[in-house]
Order: sequence, then C-alpha cells, then structure tokens
Amino acid sequence: MIYVGIDVAKDKHDCFISNSDGEILYNAFTIQNNREGFDELYQKILFVEVDMSNIKVGLEATGHYNYNLLGYLIDKGLPTYVINPLHTNLYRKSLSLRKTKTDKVDARTIAMLLMSDVNLKSYSVTSYHNEELKSLTRYRFDKVQERAQLKQSISRLVTILFPELEKLVPTLHLASVYALLGELPSADQIASCHLTHLTKLLQTASKGRYSREKAIEIRDAARTSIGSRMPAKSLELKHTLKLIGELDSEIAEIESEIKKIMDEINSPILTIPGIGYRMGAMILAEVGDFSRFDSPDKLLAYAGVSPSTYQSGQLESSYSHMEKRGSRYLRFALINAAKYVCHWDESFGTYLQKKISEGKHYNVAITHATKKLVRLIYAMEKSGKPYIKAA
Repeated sequence: MIYVGIDVAKDKHDCFISNSDGEILYNAFTIQNNREGFDELYQKILFVEVDMSNIKVGLEATGHYNYNLLGYLIDKGLPTYVINPLHTNLYRKSLSLRKTKTDKVDARTIAMLLMSDVNLKSYSVTSYHNEELKSLTRYRFDKVQERAQLKQSISRLVTILFPELEKLVPTLHLASVYALLGELPSADQIASCHLTHLTKLLQTASKGRYSREKAIEIRDAARTSIGSRMPAKSLELKHTLKLIGELDSEIAEIESEIKKIMDEINSPILTIPGIGYRMGAMILAEVGDFSRFDSPDKLLAYAGVSPSTYQSGQLESSYSHMEKRGSRYLRFALINAAKYVCHWDESFGTYLQKKISEGKHYNVAITHATKKLVRLIYAMEKSGKPYIKAA
C-alpha cells in the first residue's frame, strides 16, 4: 500500500510518499497550487504505483484551500481521505514530546496517520459534491444573519422616528409596514400624507388586510407622535429597508438552488414533522457521508452536542457540559430542528415535557431531545426508510 500525505496551504502544498513497510519513496517535496503542481504530484504517485486500490491519499480539512486539489484527486480516481486537523495534531503529539511542527513534518505525519488508522473513511464523490450543498446552506445562514442585524436596525430607527407605530401592528417586520416606511420613513411624512393614498398603500401591501380604518389610526398616531424629525435617520431607514429587500431576493434565490439539490437527494429525514428542506439541507450538508460515523454517538460528538466530563484522580465533575467543539453550523441546525420537531411531533413533544418535569432547564431538555433526534436521523439515513409516527 502506498501512502501520500499532503499538507495544504494557500499557494503551495507539501507532500510525502511512503509505503506500508515505512520506506520513503519520495521525501517531503513541495508542489505549487496550480495545474502543473497537481500533475507533478499525480505523476509521482503513478511512478510508484499504478493500481489505484493500493493508494491512500490524505490531506487535512483546511477550509476552502483544499477544494481544488481534493476535486483533482477524486477526478483522477485516487482514494482520498480528508482528516480533521485536531486528529492530526493529537497523532503528532503522540509520536513525540518535542513540539516540532512544520509543513513538511505535517505531510509526513498525515502519511503515517493513514498507515496506522485503518478506520479512516475515504472521501467519496458524493461527499465532494455535497460541498455544493454545504456552500449554499452556509451562504444562506450568513445572509439570514445579515438580514437579522438589519431588522434590528429597523426597530432602532422606528423607535427614534415613529415609536408609536410598534403598538399599532403585530410586528414591524411585515411587508405592509416595510412598504409604508419605505415610502414615508418618518411620522411627519405619514402625518401629512393624503388619506386616500395612505389607505391604498396599506391595502395593496397587506393584500387587503389593512383598510381605511387602519390608515386613519396610523395617521392619527403620526400626527401626535413624539418621534424625532431627523432626515438623516429617515434616509438610513429607507436604505436599510432597501437592503433587506435585496437580501430577501438573494435568500430566495439561494433557497431555490438548495431545494433543487434536496429534491434530487430525496432524504427520508424530510418526512420527520418539523424538518423542512432548509433545515434538512443544513443537517445533511454538514454531516456529509453518514457512513463516516460508526454510531450516532460519534455523530453527536462531531456536532459538538455530546457531554464533556472531567475526572482526575479522585476528583470528578458533578456537571456535564456540552462540548461545543464540533461544527457550529450542524449544532445550530440540529438544536433548532429539535425545537420544531418537539412542536410538531407528539412523541418528541412528550419527551421534551418529560425532561422538563424532571427539573431540567429548557435548554438542557432540548439538548436531550436533540440527541434523540440525531439517533433517529442516523437510523433513517442508514435504512433509507421514512419516519413513522408513534401510535
């Protein structure tokens, strides 16, 4: 068996090639992060072994720097293993007490790790293309976070310009309210607006929900408002609303692409009440290939929702805390999915209430529900069977 260790960087990659006897076939060498460099590595691998089944190539998960090389290796049919940097670091420390860390040493460490760890799972073509879904879901997550911050700005600006408005509507974040403030971004402007125009604006934006009575109510409140007359803040409000509108369009476009992929995947986890394609996509994208995990407990550890314990000699911690060392995106998706599932599925809702009745805080109880959900998702993805509600 031939083992190829690669330490990935932005502009170059350090490589090391050895065989199962520990013989160094190519001592640490550097290739450039371009087509010529990739071809050089491939030719050196072929020079020592042409049978792809006798080759293992390993590289660390380094964010986006490994995407291009990983795609190249998979396209060439080379069995490739993407290794958690934490795993590599722990392995390197186990080999020596000396704090030796260089790119060339890392390349050799990765090759030795491939040789010693028979339980490593290779990165499949499915896993590589799963990166598309991960990119989309993370991009959407960031856009939604950005929109949430802008919505906070809307609340702040309305408090300055027309504080009474918040008590006249269920929430400021309605299409009708945004349409109103987008055209008339201050109490002063609303107060001086012709009633016919104001009524038509609200009726159109609310799709008939708001009538002339609501327009009169809002205009009267605007006429006696304590809101400040600040043109700069009104302009900021108008521009912030425009940015939110643009983000809405971008998020809708991203979600359309996510739905196309989810329709192709046709995952059974979408049959669980409370898990829609957006949350389901985030879970599937972050987990990737479920065969990488031998048990749901390992998946829980990867998500960072398994309890951490501390014991040393006769000292043992009485409290277990969530590790939070795994994927924050997966942890976010699983915990939020658990909240929805507990709301929509009777058995999960009962389980949550049982944990709360035992005296557990809601956040602790929802963590228990998350673990239950992860075990269910793991079993469903392994079996491919849809969710069956408890009788």
